[in-house]
Amino acid sequence: MRTIGLDDIDDLALGAMLLGTGGGGDAHIAKLMVKQAIEDHGPIRIMSPSELPQDGLVVTAAIIGAPTVILEKIPSGKEFINAVKATAQYLGKEPVAIMPIEVGGMNTLIPLAVANELGLPVIDADSMRRAFPQIEMTVFTLHGIPAAPMAVADEKGNLCIFEAITNQVAEDLARGAVIRLGMANAISCYPMTVAQVHKYGIQGSMSYCTDLGRHLAAVQRGEQGAYDKFLTFAEARKLFTGKVIDLDRRTTSGFARGTVILEDLKDPSKLARIEIQNEYLVAYVNDVPLVSAPDLISLLDHETARPILTEALRYGQRLDLIGMPCAPEWDQPGMLDIVGPRAFGYDMDYTPFRGAKA
Repeated sequence: MRTIGLDDIDDLALGAMLLGTGGGGDAHIAKLMVKQAIEDHGPIRIMSPSELPQDGLVVTAAIIGAPTVILEKIPSGKEFINAVKATAQYLGKEPVAIMPIEVGGMNTLIPLAVANELGLPVIDADSMRRAFPQIEMTVFTLHGIPAAPMAVADEKGNLCIFEAITNQVAEDLARGAVIRLGMANAISCYPMTVAQVHKYGIQGSMSYCTDLGRHLAAVQRGEQGAYDKFLTFAEARKLFTGKVIDLDRRTTSGFARGTVILEDLKDPSKLARIEIQNEYLVAYVNDVPLVSAPDLISLLDHETARPILTEALRYGQRLDLIGMPCAPEWDQPGMLDIVGPRAFGYDMDYTPFRGAKA
């Protein structure tokens, strides 16, 4: 077991912003929630599955909705507690730990605040090691673990509990509820045993996220050689540097969707195009695809190395386009059916991204 205190939160939040691949919501809001939870209840316990009873119940806590709405609809915090308690009550069993469903954006940090409020540890694992926009897009789906029963709650006290025959149906049900409840709500899904987390989850996600944030923080401080060290640690490559010359962004069907186009800073004939559904999903340079989901695409401010969320994109920004490989746990049968380019509607084949260590 280890603990997370106030000194760790900034690095964890920075890593979460990067792994959010443009989505997941602004970690700053969740960071404030976690810092308050630490001040109220002390450091947060982070435990591996081997340290917990294998038959114990693990539940998740996350925000679901469109990042463009999350930017303005600040969570109260109680909706996440309500969703977790409702799931546990429905199952008739008290949880032994909280797990982040994704390590990316707000959903890396919200489980920390919820766990501390409930006096529970957080498991050092997740189901993506990045952010994805839809509930079924997890390694747990690949192993047949159901997302339901799941609870969706809003800040006013409204709450729904769903059963679903598939995780795709769970996504449809939850998304419909979110649209009616204000487009940014709390969700608790994928209840499972510690043993299932141990066997099927992506282990060490919280630790990896914190270490990644430390490397990126060194880049932001301007330390000698920090950028190369960051790229090597993340197995990443810088693919393009340009300024935003066109931006289409809209909120529809419960998601933030759009396209951003960058013009090369030195050669205006070179253009990069990144497609968006909450997260950056496919990146092209001069219409040639360079990286696509499930691999990671991030846009960093060219001067400050700050990860730029989809809702923070603006005309004239100078950005570095970064590609990173997905977690190796994704490399298994069925991956492309739920998180490959065609799962998002892009008629293209997936080519695994090769980064700095390749």
